Amino acid sequence: MKNQRIETTCVQGGYTPGNGEPRQIPIVQSTTFKYSTSEDMGKLFDLEASGYFYSRLQNPTCDTVAAKICALEGGSAAMLLSSGQAANFFAIFNIANCGDHVVCSTSIYGGTFNLFAVTMKKMGISFTFIDPDCTEEELNAAFQENTKAVFGETVANPALTVLDIEKFAKAAHAHGVPLIIDNTFATPVNCRPFEFGADIVTHSTTKYMDGHGVAVGGCIVDSGNFDWMAHKEKFPGLCTPDASYHGITYAEKFGQGGAYITKATAQLMRDFGSTQSPQSAFYLNLGLESLHVRMERHCLNAQKVAEYLEQNDKIAWVNYPGLTSNKYYALAQKQMPKGTCGVVSFGVKGGRKAAEKFMKELKVIAIETHVADARSCCLHPASATHRQMSEEELIAAGVPGDLVRLSCGIENYQDLIDDIEQALSSL
Repeated sequence: MKNQRIETTCVQGGYTPGNGEPRQIPIVQSTTFKYSTSEDMGKLFDLEASGYFYSRLQNPTCDTVAAKICALEGGSAAMLLSSGQAANFFAIFNIANCGDHVVCSTSIYGGTFNLFAVTMKKMGISFTFIDPDCTEEELNAAFQENTKAVFGETVANPALTVLDIEKFAKAAHAHGVPLIIDNTFATPVNCRPFEFGADIVTHSTTKYMDGHGVAVGGCIVDSGNFDWMAHKEKFPGLCTPDASYHGITYAEKFGQGGAYITKATAQLMRDFGSTQSPQSAFYLNLGLESLHVRMERHCLNAQKVAEYLEQNDKIAWVNYPGLTSNKYYALAQKQMPKGTCGVVSFGVKGGRKAAEKFMKELKVIAIETHVADARSCCLHPASATHRQMSEEELIAAGVPGDLVRLSCGIENYQDLIDDIEQALSSL
């Protein structure tokens, strides 16, 4: 059906069973696939035919779920990966090599920062980290001759910075490179970055898409809008022959909408094997079927909790883009009018020790190294996900030492407020 609404796509996208076929997507729990002739299989290895030969590269169950996420984001092609970290690594490494450079927002998830600033630096890829609230002039000044991409998060984890996607897309395109957006916190239910100029979207599907803490996973979606051949000197991996596939030039053979994901699958997944399991993909699909319903409740609960915290005299500060007092409120309303996410960041008066005591007293809300699922949980990022960062880096990332990240689940919001109230009373 044309112009199908996102709620219907959450439930039915990616898979249409034929007569007498399973209503739920089949789990193809097989590493290998049989062919009648060597010639048939050879066509797959030459990328001359579509099909499956080994689940390290592709699997029917995974491709079905990737197709649903692709439809939700409004993209041209997508792939599942073993984690959100793998998705962000592949997204960059697919177009940036040793000696290349990437412009990146400072306000990103601590694990992603570590991947970029430490691990990928060892691979010879350098990153310039820039304040997401920078001016256009400051942003343009961050680009270098060897810049290959720009990266940011729709809503940063856990700083809750709202990225001005149009500003970053404008700068990226002026310099002939794509904008890559991690859309994990907003999900396509609340924001579709392609509509604001982004070119590639990544997800940690472990979070809201799964929604139940069941399976680690990641996804990359290509918009199909970036013209690789128009900047072929910058992207030789896509625009010159690949000797490992008999001289195929991806941008020519698979077109603007298929080249990026085909290369990431045929090259990177082949060599790194960051594969999503069919069983995990099946669990992910179950989560996607209720994503639109859950995101509405997550956002409602976070809004109510944030409003309560803002009025509590034991709270030093509250950060939630849904509050009218928030510096990103107007931008959030523009890019995410239905809501941002279910995560609220705040500081407890008394600093780190007070925050730790508060968290210890919580009964309904659990302390977890997790975020964005049906059960409410909280974390002290400076001691956990961001502990590898210096004090200066923490401040630049919007993660002060007293910050508590609260992920509101889909429980009754009054029960969450009551739990916070009793925990604060112990201070």
